[in-house]
Amino acid sequence: MTSSVIEKLVELRGIESNYVDAWGKPAKVSEESKIKLLRVMGYQVDDENTLKDQLQEQINESWMLPLNPVQVNRVGDTLLTAIRLPIELVNDSFILDIETEQGERMQQNFVPSDGELINVTHIDDVEFQEYIVDINGDLPLGYHTVTLRSDDGDHLADMRLVVAPKSCYKQEDIAAGKKVWGLSVQLYCLRSENNWGVGDFSDLSYLLQQAGRQGAQFVGLNPIHALYPASPDNCSPYSPSSRRWINFIYLDVTKIEGYEQESVQTIVNSAEFKASLNHVRNIEYVDYDAVTRMKLQVLNAIFDYQYEAFLSKNNEVSKEFKAFVEQGGESLDMLATYDAIQEDLATQGKACWGWPVFPKDVNEYHNKGVAKFKKANLKRVTFYMFLQWQAAKQLEQANQTALDSGMKIGIYRDLAVGVSEGSAEIWGNRDLYVVDASVGAPPDVLGPLGQDWGLPPMDPDILYQQRYQPIIDLFSTNMQSSGALRIDHVMALLRLWWVTKGDKPSEGGYVYYPVDDLLGILALESHRNQSLVIGEDLGTVPDEIRDKLEENGVHSYRVFFFEQSEDGGFFSPSHYPVQSMATLTTHDMPTLTGYWHCLDLELGKELNLYPSEEVLAQLYTSRHDNKQQILDSLHGHQSIPEWTPHSVDQLGMHKELNHGMQYHMAKGSSALLSLQLEDWLEMDKPVNIPGTCNEYPNWKRKLTRNLEQIFTDPVLNSLALGLTETRNKVSEQ
Repeated sequence: MTSSVIEKLVELRGIESNYVDAWGKPAKVSEESKIKLLRVMGYQVDDENTLKDQLQEQINESWMLPLNPVQVNRVGDTLLTAIRLPIELVNDSFILDIETEQGERMQQNFVPSDGELINVTHIDDVEFQEYIVDINGDLPLGYHTVTLRSDDGDHLADMRLVVAPKSCYKQEDIAAGKKVWGLSVQLYCLRSENNWGVGDFSDLSYLLQQAGRQGAQFVGLNPIHALYPASPDNCSPYSPSSRRWINFIYLDVTKIEGYEQESVQTIVNSAEFKASLNHVRNIEYVDYDAVTRMKLQVLNAIFDYQYEAFLSKNNEVSKEFKAFVEQGGESLDMLATYDAIQEDLATQGKACWGWPVFPKDVNEYHNKGVAKFKKANLKRVTFYMFLQWQAAKQLEQANQTALDSGMKIGIYRDLAVGVSEGSAEIWGNRDLYVVDASVGAPPDVLGPLGQDWGLPPMDPDILYQQRYQPIIDLFSTNMQSSGALRIDHVMALLRLWWVTKGDKPSEGGYVYYPVDDLLGILALESHRNQSLVIGEDLGTVPDEIRDKLEENGVHSYRVFFFEQSEDGGFFSPSHYPVQSMATLTTHDMPTLTGYWHCLDLELGKELNLYPSEEVLAQLYTSRHDNKQQILDSLHGHQSIPEWTPHSVDQLGMHKELNHGMQYHMAKGSSALLSLQLEDWLEMDKPVNIPGTCNEYPNWKRKLTRNLEQIFTDPVLNSLALGLTETRNKVSEQ
């Protein structure tokens, strides 16, 4: 009996039993793994009677709702909705009251039994019937409200009705076949003559302006999500505190009004501050602790000035700030309060890495202790709101620079797949996240043992009950001040590999998400924000999601080194899908120089990432073969000079090979081509080594040259102009 109940719950909760692995072979999720996944979802799998009650209760709850919480339709679809009522009411007259997002209202009277009966059940001897009812009239794009009322007007239930476009937005030139290129950068990596040891939004503006002059149509960024001001060494952009808000460390403090005040200048002109500034600018890696300490010290002084001069008074500046706070709503209040609490605990020397170690009275946003803290520390909470306000303003200024430079896309942002366990996002919406599991990946080529990313997944059922609002907010906010959004691990819209705490990544299992609904919302937000969408579809990718992404106008993500045929040869970029973004390398891979000289394999050996010398030897052999295939392909397409050696044994990485590989990609059919600034500089050290934490300084390595030097280099200027010319030629073909 328990086995039968478990199988029903497995099906009900979208836990996959069978899948195709990264090598194209059938794979099964073990029964034990499925039981563990149900357990972390909150089911009492060890108590048969309780489990049966939980199953029945879940079924009953869905029947007791006259309307679904949310429904997503595409424009032009026939609008049908399900109505569930006790049998004694199905012959009564009801009203559907529809209010559009635009403020228009319409009503229709109906009798449920006049519709199509699709299902029947019994709950406590009461028969419930489910009918399909037509919603009359065409609704515009947007988020609308459907209310079910009795014939005397009493409210019985309501539903969010989303009407979405057929596919995502594309800029007019891109839709018309224009081939463009751009640069991808880790914003914190940027060096300049003026920044404070970490790339900032002024650096971004400069980069956009200079790249735009050379024909680049976008600059892609790492996730710029909010991290942890009180714990700055937690610096991975893919393990954020909140994906709705921005990492304040990217602020150019010198551009904020108040920087010129005497109180601020006294700080920045002190010998101690100048020494710190010299230190953070000149070291090879970002010193997040020192940079954060310096920026917060100055931002505190600037805020004190603005608070007294503007924010505590009634003027245009304070009105603008108040409007920003009102628009940010509970989400902004939650993040600011979280940051203030974490800072307070750190100041007291208490454990504060995240809400799981916060004192009980403040370990959840909705606790009374949090309201009490906020009231007693309102100015400090306001300070963290102020940082978000300034960050939003500076990001928008950078976006405007891109537009003024004539870029077709401008900034493209990156949405991480999740948040870390101790994040403000989970602290503020605990019910949504399954904190006893984390997102990862089953074994694949890059991770033979599987991967555990330490990011608790959203519960798809709770997401549905919350009417998809968290996803709407994520898409909307991450499309602001940009022309494109890259969605990391886009397969998450279809399914995620859940790993229960304490298990090996290979012992996880896939949990499905409402992909069609999520893609509809993505398309709607894409059009509302005029943002092209790129889906990072690497790893174990089912055909199902690739097909859906293509139909929905989401650009695939094609990495040259992964585009191999069965015989080991590399596909020509001219055969890549047009609806894709092509690239040579990514932040999780070695640079071109690192790849060609096998520096990543050397580093992996130093860090003990390989189980044996035999495995490492196989990797070296495979790399040698791949390099020869690449060289053959480059020569075959005349992408490098004929005088370049044809044998990989005679060829180290040099400028002609580096540039030749970039031109090779530029001749491809992908609408978008993204090239890493690290490869322009022929750097050898990677940004990040997957599977490591403290073994390597991930997310800290800077560029080797200042931006000002890069864009005055005639060789790099020639490369950029050559890329623009090549892409234009492909566009004309």
